[in-house]
Amino acid sequence: RVWIPLDCVSMGVKVGVAALAGCGLVAGAQAQQGAGQKSGDLPPAPVAHVAPLKLAGGLVVEQGTADVLDLSLDEAIALGLKHNLQLELARQNQRAVHGQVLTVANNLLPSVTASATTGSQEVNLAALGFKPSSVVGFGLNPSEFHPIVKVKTTSAQLSVDQQLFNVPAYFLYRSAQKADRVASMTELNAEGAVTVSVGSQYLKALADASEIEYARSLEQADQVALRQATESHAAGVGTRLDELRARVQLQTQQQTVIHAENNFAKDKIELDRLMGLPADQKLRLTDVSPYSEFAELPLADAKKLAFARRKDLLSLEAQVEVAEQARKAVKYERLPSLSFNGYYGVLGETTGMYHGVFAATGKLSVPIFEEGQLRGEREVADAQVTGLREQIASLRVTIESQIRSAMLDVDSSAQLVKVARSNVDLATEELDQATERFKAGVADNLPVVQAQAELADAQSTLVETLYRYNQSKLMLARNTGVVESRYREYLGH
Repeated sequence: RVWIPLDCVSMGVKVGVAALAGCGLVAGAQAQQGAGQKSGDLPPAPVAHVAPLKLAGGLVVEQGTADVLDLSLDEAIALGLKHNLQLELARQNQRAVHGQVLTVANNLLPSVTASATTGSQEVNLAALGFKPSSVVGFGLNPSEFHPIVKVKTTSAQLSVDQQLFNVPAYFLYRSAQKADRVASMTELNAEGAVTVSVGSQYLKALADASEIEYARSLEQADQVALRQATESHAAGVGTRLDELRARVQLQTQQQTVIHAENNFAKDKIELDRLMGLPADQKLRLTDVSPYSEFAELPLADAKKLAFARRKDLLSLEAQVEVAEQARKAVKYERLPSLSFNGYYGVLGETTGMYHGVFAATGKLSVPIFEEGQLRGEREVADAQVTGLREQIASLRVTIESQIRSAMLDVDSSAQLVKVARSNVDLATEELDQATERFKAGVADNLPVVQAQAELADAQSTLVETLYRYNQSKLMLARNTGVVESRYREYLGH
């Protein structure tokens, strides 16, 4: 989160060390940055017709429905961007910072206030020490003088306050403007994190679905193998051992199916949570695991793209601008400041004659004997700027290392997918041949069981490597700062 204390931009108070420290932006965790643009081309988020549960105190809890929500990868990311809590908090923080900037800007403008008052009061002159005999010398009859006086007055006036010359206040306003950009970068950073989280979870759920599909196909094959072994044993051409071995293999595969279905159900619950939907909302994933060859991205181009689009880097650069403006405000504290305030209006008896009244005051403030404090504030400002610049230099090195690591992951996982696909083909061929030998009575079903286990392992490895391949491409898009706007391109979706 990013915020600016309003007291650090007060137009009537000289900048101090505490104010300068307050103007230094406090950013939330600077995670790896996402896209450089908002993903405005995403499809509209699907609407789950959920009946909310209203609790005491106005609290509303969303409830799932019996309807199954069809969900594509694009729609899942759109839902995450719409409902994710961390992203919503980042958006509200950006609004708060923008509101503070408007407040600071208003402090530089003339402040004009209109006021009107009316009142009635009764004054006891005798209680104040006034004696009627004291009016004798003025030609007044003491007996005609009333010590209790009633007064009714009404006034109306316009008051004006204006900073005529205050250089530190101006640079603090410029600092607040830069803070608005930092808050925007924080929001975009959160969008990138949500895109990666939801996308990875959707791909993981797709991998679970593939695991279930492969496991069920092997289960059906095991059922056929068990039936054949049972019939062979009953016909006297097979052994009891073949039947027992086939039954054990079938039950083992059934356990695999149950385990895969359980993982799939839990991953869909996690996907619901990331999208901001009720945990009991039923989902039907309409996409399949994407696979496409990733075009080679030169390292120099990737670094150039990241340095222009990574929002954690852009956020730090914006914070440097904030600190630079605050340092200028400290630098010009030695200058005098000039302000004006005054009013003009009318005052008189409520039912009588009114007279014009006014006041005009100019104020010139010059700092004297504050050199120690001013130098201390300058040291603090210089330290903030230097620290942020060092963070930027370090982050640039980190970005390059992240891009290099992501590229290595993409290359290695692409090769692993090719090998895994070949292994599945070879294991399938091995199983076919072992099955034919068993049917022909040349061998028992032990090679069939072994071939099925190898095929199951090869299929599971293929699913896992394909998921890792897609995830590594997502992370490369994240590390180059374009995950929100170009994740389809990187996934080949």
